Amino acid sequence: MKQQQWWLWLIGLMLLVSTGWAGQEDTMSRARQQMVKEIEQDVTVTSGSIGRGHLSREIMRIMGEVPRHEFVPGNKQDVAYVNAPLPIGYGQTISQPYIVALMTDLLAVSKEARVLEVGAGSGYQAAVLSHLVKEVHSIEIIPQLAKECRQRLARLGYTNITVHEGDGYYGLEQEAPFDAIIVTAAASTIPPPLIAQLKKGGRLVIPVGTPFAVQHLMLVEKDDIGQITMRQVLPVQFVPLTGTRE
Repeated sequence: MKQQQWWLWLIGLMLLVSTGWAGQEDTMSRARQQMVKEIEQDVTVTSGSIGRGHLSREIMRIMGEVPRHEFVPGNKQDVAYVNAPLPIGYGQTISQPYIVALMTDLLAVSKEARVLEVGAGSGYQAAVLSHLVKEVHSIEIIPQLAKECRQRLARLGYTNITVHEGDGYYGLEQEAPFDAIIVTAAASTIPPPLIAQLKKGGRLVIPVGTPFAVQHLMLVEKDDIGQITMRQVLPVQFVPLTGTRE
């Protein structure tokens, strides 16, 4: 009888844990959908600047699925889906979801694309990109952040992202050229190595400016003959790109 009671207690505990986990997942899912709605509202408000009234449906679907709460510190779990940047330690932040979605959309990547990300952070931007492209190479200059990012992405099952430790100003020459390059920290000027490592027909999206002045999100395009055009998209505020040249 006692053994039967023990089994009943164990089954009850497992059901309780399972129900609690399912409830948490449901809460996070609803929060993600609300975040997507807020991104759509921001797109509408900024449509004149960004040159579009909506973002790719595929990108918005992915934004509603990638678990942002897995990419923020434990003490920020309750605000993981607020449409705002959040601190992740080491003086760095995870970008505002609207900006993540917009920068991803501006890259206009294909399924076979190889993408370079400068500034891995916690890995959220790379995770979003990984659903859209063949492979993502992400550089992080802070050793501990690179290690944590690598471990997190592996735990979550992302197999087409490689996190490299290094100075992103110089890009990743051994893996170049790239179909698209995205920079998640503000550079004082556009790094020439990134332009050089961009394929013809490719796009680079980067915030440019200093921490104490207006920064602008820039879209850089290299045409089929290698000529470069640049366009200011909208004012932004990013942490500065760090390294030997910044």
